[in-house]
Amino acid sequence: MLFLAAALLAAACQSGSRGLSRTLVKLPTRILFIGNSFTYYNGGLENHVRELAASARPPILWQTDRAAKGGATLKILQEQGWVHEKIRTGGYDLVVLQEDIPELTEHTVTPFMEQVRRFDGEIRGVGGRTALFMAWPYERLNWVSLPEIEQAHRAIGHELTLPVAPVGRAFERSLRLRPGLPMLGPDREHETLHGTYLSACVLLATILGERPQGLTYCPTGITSEEAAFLQGVAWDTTREWTGQRSSAGHR
Repeated sequence: MLFLAAALLAAACQSGSRGLSRTLVKLPTRILFIGNSFTYYNGGLENHVRELAASARPPILWQTDRAAKGGATLKILQEQGWVHEKIRTGGYDLVVLQEDIPELTEHTVTPFMEQVRRFDGEIRGVGGRTALFMAWPYERLNWVSLPEIEQAHRAIGHELTLPVAPVGRAFERSLRLRPGLPMLGPDREHETLHGTYLSACVLLATILGERPQGLTYCPTGITSEEAAFLQGVAWDTTREWTGQRSSAGHR
């Protein structure tokens, strides 16, 4: 059984004080996010995840941090001593790895899988656990497709028994259901604020392993209705990824 499973119930930003039914899952208390600009864009994914969790009833209080470098793949981050220092000394019980597969100059997913193995060994060695943030393809570097990115994450997740937050798939679902709500900005590569919020919702679903309700956090620029829609997309996508019965689509 995975340490982190997935479920996120769609909830409006102003949904009041509806309760949160916790499962008997050992939740993390300190979370480190490792990645590139997809991790630090729009104020930092770690901050949005922390605020979402804190808006549950009762609140889930997490300490979050990031080790991110613009344009970096996990291979580049593996060479950064300060990243390893954070892993070794930060006392994190969960580390989220975000790869940017299109940036791999080898044009193969092999380096991604190799680096996940290396990072996971290090994280386990200091008593932590690893989760994967599955990102998305984009036009500038179009040698790899979303199904190929999904397959790489599914394979390494299965090999190492790691949970995967299927963010790229959630972007695809959101665009299919509501094409007028862009997930990527003008450069067609980095997230809009709505894309970052959806990423945070998918990660929260993957981390909690339960059905959170009553999430009231909305960053400025996202309406309550949009937040409810994106939480619903995260809920359906994560359940689909983990093989659970999907709820009805949210439009």
